[in-house]
Amino acid sequence: MKRRDLLKGLTVLPLAGGILSGQSASGSILPSGASTAVATAAKRDLFKELGVRTFINARATLTFMTGSLMQDEVLDAIKNSSRRYCMLDELQDKVGAKIAELCHAEAATVTSGAFSAIMLGTAGVLSGMDAKKAAMIPHLEGSGMKTEVILQKGHNIGYYQAMKNCGVTMVWVETREELERAINDKTAMMAFMNCNTNSGQIKHQEWLEVAKRRNIPTLIDIAADVPPIENFWKFNDMGFDLVCLSGGKAIRGPQSSGVLMGKKDLIAAARLSASPRGSTIGRGHKVNKEEILGLYVAIEKFIRTGDEEWKYWLKQIAHIENAVKNIKSVKTRVFIPEIANSTPNLEISWDPAVLPLTGKQVQERLSQGEPGIELNSGKNNISLVTFIMVPGEEKIVAARIKQELSKA
Repeated sequence: MKRRDLLKGLTVLPLAGGILSGQSASGSILPSGASTAVATAAKRDLFKELGVRTFINARATLTFMTGSLMQDEVLDAIKNSSRRYCMLDELQDKVGAKIAELCHAEAATVTSGAFSAIMLGTAGVLSGMDAKKAAMIPHLEGSGMKTEVILQKGHNIGYYQAMKNCGVTMVWVETREELERAINDKTAMMAFMNCNTNSGQIKHQEWLEVAKRRNIPTLIDIAADVPPIENFWKFNDMGFDLVCLSGGKAIRGPQSSGVLMGKKDLIAAARLSASPRGSTIGRGHKVNKEEILGLYVAIEKFIRTGDEEWKYWLKQIAHIENAVKNIKSVKTRVFIPEIANSTPNLEISWDPAVLPLTGKQVQERLSQGEPGIELNSGKNNISLVTFIMVPGEEKIVAARIKQELSKA
């Protein structure tokens, strides 16, 4: 390009940028028609363009199903914060202080999911406030760091890999006696998976009693265990040193967000291994300003409105239940899981001698319909949740289930 043409091109760049942002070159707001291209682009149905199937989620906040849907307040926070810059550590400081206050913790930081919170929390326990040690993780040999984390065999779920990523050795125990014997000068931490509470012999208070007496830091994963609302602060009040929570479940924050909260010194140590630092194990666990603010708003909103939302979920469940319960041989049951994913569930079952259908057949027909509906199935039953539906989708779900059962 000739120099003259290059300079000519540069003179129109501010104007082009202004049009795209809805402003003139002088900074004044342009008429709405000038932003038509941007507005049109925002209305593109990219799922349709790309041929990606969408569906009504009546099943669960599973990551492979893209979790949950963010609410308008969260989306507004994300959109508004995307238009300005800030210093990431300062934002984490301020948002972390607010979340900590809401959750009865000394400190908190936003992470890229609950798995990330577990990993960063483990890293913080290992390194303390020694940045050189943080940079060595997961290479613990010769580092002077402790190398073992204790977990109950009944809590053996895949997410313990977040701790192993830090280079530690997992030590598995079943009884109180085994736990006492397992603790030694290599023990860095005692971890607890809340969703598996009933699968382990040692419950919360006993676990904490041993840890505090032996001066061992504790971490608990409560990824999908809100609601109830009080679980935001229950485990901090109970005395766990670190609490890990997902932001993309019933809280309906950004799907790739989470919270690590707990003791101030351990949160500060965990942040030594977190982005934006570039030479640590947590660099790939980057969380942006939009996710940080979006999750803060989601937590704040859930604490404020969670009870009303619960009542609405029950109303949605009742609508579906009423639509199908008079079909011959159909029985319904509303239940709430005791620990993880503790939201209202509806089970619909039937007598296969009257309705010659399996739960799997109903599940597949609903999934393949238009719109697709994803839910859970058993031998002669299906089950569903409503808390992650868009309001009004319960009517579509009720009509489709009634249609399939009535045809049989």
